[in-house]
Amino acid sequence: MIRHSKTTGAKWLKLAALSGTILASCATAQAETMSGALAKAYENNPSLNVQRAQVRITDENVPRAKGGWRPSINAQGTIGALSLNSRTPNVGRSNDDLFRRSIGIEVQQMIFDSGRTLNNVRASESQVFGARETLRNTEQSVLLDGVIAYMNVLRDTAVYNLQTNNVEVLQEQLRQTKDRFDVGEVTRTDVAQAEAALAAGRAQQSVAQANLRSSIATYRQVIGVEPKQLGPGISAEKYLPKTVDQAVALGLQRHPAIASAQHSVDTAELQVKATEAQLLPDFRVAAGVSQSWDQNISGDRRTSASIIGTLNVPIYEGGVVYAQTRQAKETAGQARIQVDLIRDQVRQQVIATWSQLEAAKQQITAAQAQGEANQVALEGVREEAKVGQRTTLDVLNAQQALLNSRVELVTAQRDRIVASYGVLSAVGRLAAPTLGLRVAAYDPKIHFEQVKDKWIGLDTPSGK
Repeated sequence: MIRHSKTTGAKWLKLAALSGTILASCATAQAETMSGALAKAYENNPSLNVQRAQVRITDENVPRAKGGWRPSINAQGTIGALSLNSRTPNVGRSNDDLFRRSIGIEVQQMIFDSGRTLNNVRASESQVFGARETLRNTEQSVLLDGVIAYMNVLRDTAVYNLQTNNVEVLQEQLRQTKDRFDVGEVTRTDVAQAEAALAAGRAQQSVAQANLRSSIATYRQVIGVEPKQLGPGISAEKYLPKTVDQAVALGLQRHPAIASAQHSVDTAELQVKATEAQLLPDFRVAAGVSQSWDQNISGDRRTSASIIGTLNVPIYEGGVVYAQTRQAKETAGQARIQVDLIRDQVRQQVIATWSQLEAAKQQITAAQAQGEANQVALEGVREEAKVGQRTTLDVLNAQQALLNSRVELVTAQRDRIVASYGVLSAVGRLAAPTLGLRVAAYDPKIHFEQVKDKWIGLDTPSGK
């Protein structure tokens, strides 16, 4: 007859409580909330800050392009010595040492360039709009990575606690089995089975600990701080459309990757026009004034001023611009195809994440039912073992089945929350304002307004 103490049963009740719900894991008054963690990621994540810097870099393309409308001014000066030694019939020999100097300034202004500068400016502005959408997409990716990192720590903490408690239960099981072996109630086989189960439990605990450490490292990378006392995970289902068809329509309308690709089409088409303009006439005016001394004889002084208009009509330039134009047209065609590709990807992502969310909900229901059934089964096996109808191996198998169902429940709860944010990202709405994050929202328009019409200056608006 196999006896099981109240201690073993109490430990399994503790095991059940540990895995009750991942949504309430580690909740304390001082716990880090998911919103707080995502706010830290929004403010400090290096990938996000890199993309913000890239938008500021792209902003500078606009004043560069506008430079085609602005004058160029150049000043120059010369200085040098010249010694003249000449001999002329009927005049004789003459020597003259000249100290030549000159200064001058020239201004050039493009008057007409067949729309080249206009199209370059518009293309640069489209690049800026596309970069902003890319930034919005990066924000979504970083926030989703933050959710995944947060939930992985919660999940792996719960799993590690489950495995640790399982080891404690198996240690108690082994001790009881050895006691019964000493009094002849069980055989050496029962002891060996309990020892094997304990060894397997310790191995599972080590794997769970390694997974937790890995998740903590990822959390530190994405959020920027070590995880401490994480609060409950919060699903994003309240922000989602009611049906998958509505989600697909919203994703095709609002996803930043699609908007970025559309701006790339605009940029490419404007680049075609700007390139073609190189084959058309342009007209510019150059004006200058100069002052020179001692150019031919010592003591002379000359002042000159000029204004010259130049009309340039390209005839043939070796076919380079023609090739560049054809290339630009192919680039525009590629950009249009890319829009269709990204639309298909967004549609697939919405449907896939929606399906994952629905599957996770069903897995939670199944895991809860499985856990309850396994709990009842374990209690029944124990009672049957007391009267000799079950073996030690039966009890160990029932314990492992309950543990597995608890781990599956924790995993399914994590998957549900992650999938909900995955859908929110797929429809293009995973952003700080949507989630109500307490952060100062980064506005890329501020830097653009500061530099778009800037004529001169080496310092950036931030003072660098």
